[in-house]
Amino acid sequence: MSDIVAELAWRTLINQTTDDAGLSAWLAERPRTVYAGFDPTADSLHVGHLMTLMILRRFQRSGHRPIALLGGATGMIGDPSGKSEERALLGEDVLRANIAGMESQMRRFLDFDRGEHSALVLDNHDWMGRFGYLDFLRDVGKHFPVNVMLTKDSVKSRLERTDGGLSYTEFSYMLVQAYDFVHLYDEFGCEMQVGGSDQWGNITAGIDLARRMRGVQLHGMTCPLLTKSDGTKMGKTESGALWLAAEKTSPYQFYQYWINLDDADVGKCLRYFTDLGEEEIDAVLAEHRQDPGRRAGQRRLAAELARLVHGQEGLDTALRATDIFFGAEIAELSDDQLVQIFADVPSKEVARGRLDGPGMTIVEAMCEAGLSNTKGEARRTITQGGAYVNNRRIDDVDALLGPERLASETVMVLRSGKKRYALLRFV
Repeated sequence: MSDIVAELAWRTLINQTTDDAGLSAWLAERPRTVYAGFDPTADSLHVGHLMTLMILRRFQRSGHRPIALLGGATGMIGDPSGKSEERALLGEDVLRANIAGMESQMRRFLDFDRGEHSALVLDNHDWMGRFGYLDFLRDVGKHFPVNVMLTKDSVKSRLERTDGGLSYTEFSYMLVQAYDFVHLYDEFGCEMQVGGSDQWGNITAGIDLARRMRGVQLHGMTCPLLTKSDGTKMGKTESGALWLAAEKTSPYQFYQYWINLDDADVGKCLRYFTDLGEEEIDAVLAEHRQDPGRRAGQRRLAAELARLVHGQEGLDTALRATDIFFGAEIAELSDDQLVQIFADVPSKEVARGRLDGPGMTIVEAMCEAGLSNTKGEARRTITQGGAYVNNRRIDDVDALLGPERLASETVMVLRSGKKRYALLRFV
């Protein structure tokens, strides 16, 4: 087994541990089972989850067994950690759908066919759902001092706010998550929990509960929260979170986020999110410093992450889309690929019959697509060389567009000038 603590340390992924001096030796004694929790607040993982998933992945590659725990029970309550107000409660149907979506994505990052080190994906509703309220209070609650809960930052910070408090539901979250650790120890021999730095209170609460209930010493580790060099949260786009599902954030959008990353954040993200070793990362950063304008660091990061999250096909789609936005001709793509590439571009449905007979004129198409407000404006754009169909210039104002001009089964891509795109979908 490799020294996972040393690896996480050079990757700057360790924020706190329960035993800085002895953790490395403890992990080297034998394979350990390590878990991280993920509350299913959406039907997809986002890039913030990727931090913790990559830590589980590194533990597994170092010879340990990872458990990804989905919070079908805790997700019904809502974690108050890092929140200034109570989360909206989700219904069971929504939670089940969210869990299914997240579980399928987790299987891309962890190995489920590795013998005794095979990863597990579990749902804490499977055991919490069997508890009655009074049974839980008697069997678990009596071991959990309220004064310990009150010292945790996630609770204390909310109680100190004058514009809101903490509901009993949220107050109970810590107790439910703490019992997860005890249950995983009982059933799977799990001895360590990892999570973001905002989870330190919940992690140590689980360790304390296991000591009181089982007389065992468990361990915990947190990683830094994912922030930019200016301190703001990383992984936010104009349209919301940076999702790992292609349907919510296309491979092109995902790739472009990392291409546009600030230079100050590249090294950190290469360490956090890629499987590249220390020497290779140093070499990439050295190349980047020689000519920052080429964005070698961002390009390597974007390629590694797009391949990891979306596979080689997703990376190829992202690279093709990037070329298209820089003017490459569009051909041999499917409707789905074009819709993903141009997810943020205006589109309009047009009757398929408009392509029959002589076809639609380029002037009509520019107006239908919203790239020109009037036919006169469309003609001026065309005569000035600014009209494109599938990134091929059209300079004849009388040009007709038939089915042969489609870029895919139903889609035609129009462009005005260098960057203004629109789609016409002929249905």
